[in-house]
Amino acid sequence: MTQPKPDSNRYIIYGGELSYFTRKLEAAMRFYNAEFELRAKSPDVAPEIEQRSGTHQVPVLHTPENWMIADTTPLIRLLDSRFPNRRLFPAGKLGVLVQIIEEYFDEWIARTMVHYRWHYEESARFASERMAGGNAEAAARVRAWGPRACRATGTDSEHQQRAAEDEYHRIMAAAEAQLAETRYLLGDRPTALDCIVLGGLRAHTLTDPTPKAQMQPYSRVIAWAESGADDWDGTGELPSFPETTRFASLVLEEMKTTYQPFVLGNQAALDAGAKAFHVETFGEDVSYLTRPYPEQSRAMIRREISALPEPDQQSIRDWLATLALLESFG
Repeated sequence: MTQPKPDSNRYIIYGGELSYFTRKLEAAMRFYNAEFELRAKSPDVAPEIEQRSGTHQVPVLHTPENWMIADTTPLIRLLDSRFPNRRLFPAGKLGVLVQIIEEYFDEWIARTMVHYRWHYEESARFASERMAGGNAEAAARVRAWGPRACRATGTDSEHQQRAAEDEYHRIMAAAEAQLAETRYLLGDRPTALDCIVLGGLRAHTLTDPTPKAQMQPYSRVIAWAESGADDWDGTGELPSFPETTRFASLVLEEMKTTYQPFVLGNQAALDAGAKAFHVETFGEDVSYLTRPYPEQSRAMIRREISALPEPDQQSIRDWLATLALLESFG
């Protein structure tokens, strides 16, 4: 089935309401105040979307000029050029800071979303039945896939499951405190970081029954995700690099002991041609499936750094060194 070309200024997001990255892109489009609609990638349109975008994953953005593009972080950078007064990656060093913190949610906290959905029977049944549109056989296939995804992302043991949830609660507590001080997580205007955090809340932890029950203490976060975040008039300021919010500082501290060992282990496994690797996570030796994308994503950040003037590059390197994160992005 050939997809119609969108209207001259209208975008179409092909994805799913329970998809972490679909809801990230949806949040971005709301912040841009762009004309868009969210459509399911139904079986009748999936072959063309996958052929044109080059991926079976969602979301895929169908642009007004009839392109079909995937991968949310470079998509947001593209859209920033189209909505420059509402850009979600600030210019210069501050934009690099935003992308580094966003990376933690893209490539690390995603495992917690997978755990919450597939390790709890009530959530697994809820999500699989909604994804399958009432088709019992399809729902069963989705539920069978879920535990494999959990093993691949290192949450197979009960220790890792509890530790991942504790980590997420630390982040939510910090977000609750931050939203008492600023409208968004890095200041009084949104960034790509807000988009991915909202994606997780809207697709997973405020939707799936088990994490939704755990989220009740975070009343500001809930109100922000359900309505408050979208009402942005395009104004507001962010702290100047390297200053940032207490929420961001907590995330950067968490990255040292979880995200960084994971991505360095993944890089070494890729270099060695290994299908899996082990690193210590939360005091336990954990197996992960080797994946090429985290390394591609880190390379994007390194390219953003290398595009800056040399004094700014050195400033970024010095900042990363003080955080003990230079090995990840230097």
